[in-house]
Amino acid sequence: MKRLLVAAGLSFVLGACGAAGTASDPYAYGTPQPTSSPTTSPSAPAPTQVPTTPVSTGSSVGVRGSGFGPILVDGRGIALYLFEADRGSKSVCYGSCAQNWPPLLTHGAPVAIKGSTQSLLGTTKRTDGTTQVTYDGHPLYFFVADTKPGDTRGQGIDAFGGGWYVVSPAGAKIE
Repeated sequence: MKRLLVAAGLSFVLGACGAAGTASDPYAYGTPQPTSSPTTSPSAPAPTQVPTTPVSTGSSVGVRGSGFGPILVDGRGIALYLFEADRGSKSVCYGSCAQNWPPLLTHGAPVAIKGSTQSLLGTTKRTDGTTQVTYDGHPLYFFVADTKPGDTRGQGIDAFGGGWYVVSPAGAKIE
């Protein structure tokens, strides 16, 4: 009975959190694994199986071909940018800047996939307490107008006090 109540409570809490990995929630999660259910009698309803923890909590960074050559992308294939105005690995993009250039956030260590280099991946704490992914020391961002893999509409834009550029697999801006 106690397990059933705990499972029901977790189901309610997790349901209220919504789905992860969407444009409004850039945290990358794997498919949750269900908990094991207690033995029940044939006439009793089976308890609800509730995810306990995400399979992967680190956002992924890979490489994809573009009109600018190979560039960094997230796990969905969306282009990633660096901001010239950032100070080292610290982001200066907040408020309306971050609304137009959302940071690539993570709940854990970022993961290199598809041609990116794990040793170049890192993280930095943002002033709001979230953790942003860095590559070769550069905080990484999306551009709000890039809606599908292959879009690079933010390339070369000068806004919010600096230039925005897609990033090479070596971690350099591409002009």
